[in-house]
Amino acid sequence: MGIHGLSKLIGDHAASAVVTSEIKNYFGRKVAVDASTSLYQFLVAVRSGDGQNLQNEAGETTSHLMGMFYRTIRMVENGIKPLYVFDGKPPTLKSGEGGLRGDKEAKRMERRKEATKSLEEAKETGDAEMVDKFTRRTVKVTREHNAECKRLLTLMGIPHMDAPCEAEAQCAALARAGKVYAAASEDMDTMTFDSPVLLRHLTFSESRKLPIAEFRLDRVLADMALTRTEFVDLCILLGCDYCDSIKGIGPHRAYNLIQQHRSIDKIVENLDTNKYTIPEDWPYAAARELFLNPEVADLTNLEFKWEVPDEEKLVDFLVREKGFAEDRVRRGADKLRKQIKTATQGRLDSFFKPASSPTPAAGTKRKANGKDPKDAKAKKTTKAGGARKR
Repeated sequence: MGIHGLSKLIGDHAASAVVTSEIKNYFGRKVAVDASTSLYQFLVAVRSGDGQNLQNEAGETTSHLMGMFYRTIRMVENGIKPLYVFDGKPPTLKSGEGGLRGDKEAKRMERRKEATKSLEEAKETGDAEMVDKFTRRTVKVTREHNAECKRLLTLMGIPHMDAPCEAEAQCAALARAGKVYAAASEDMDTMTFDSPVLLRHLTFSESRKLPIAEFRLDRVLADMALTRTEFVDLCILLGCDYCDSIKGIGPHRAYNLIQQHRSIDKIVENLDTNKYTIPEDWPYAAARELFLNPEVADLTNLEFKWEVPDEEKLVDFLVREKGFAEDRVRRGADKLRKQIKTATQGRLDSFFKPASSPTPAAGTKRKANGKDPKDAKAKKTTKAGGARKR
């Protein structure tokens, strides 16, 4: 789910933090990809003409493998080195018996049951639009989907890892440590986990013609005049995976409250409870701790390799086991093999050191709307992708 309304809020108050670009402009970049959100996306988007997941003759779903295979090849063809990160166990911070995430998972299961019921009703009435709508709501990424995609990535020569906890947090840690240039996810909470650069739409289908949206956290904090802790509190107010938000407080109201009080603690002390109802036993402090100090793997001695694909084992798996077309699988393996040999070429901008963008102290004022004519001119000449090679 991520953070409700965060991307629009950033667009309204920190437009300079977002740059759109073509995928080819990330040539030479290493990127940590949130596998969980990608798999969900593949299962939702990769479908047959009747709106159902793709299946082989044995009735096994193959949408996730189709999406993983071809979208990864697209990235590699554009000179990107993807590193996929899979979810580990749910967060261990507790709030009641179910834990921070337990209540959310229970609610998701209930919504999925309701969507399944609505789906059956839509099928009975023959309403194709509603069938598509509720089919998407019943999608669930399983352990089997994850296991099959890990096997596929290994055969493709693409590195992957299991996060000890949240994949988004691990992707953010990889970017902070300089192991990769950016984290790629559709979940905006990747920024809440302190990823310096977030890429959205990287694993979308080429046919959708959506540019890559690059978010820079340092610019978000600077333009919105927030410290990182204040930004985390803002994200919790907007609504996150770990606790409910305060009903009646929308994105811009939440931002104004953080600007005024600088923390949820102070907001709670001063909030008009006749107008706004604070959730009972609201675990915002535990959620804040999870974002500020997530459980991630030690990356000190961890290195990743992009290798030549095992074409024959790929054919065994995708063609003989899963029913893919052999000629297309071999062409895909050939593209991977060629790119692995040429991907060692460096980016020209890797020879230049980037200038840091300082984050102002809380309450620091900027020009109206965070805009400056010089910034606007500079934005037109700035290439997306930054100045560092990762």
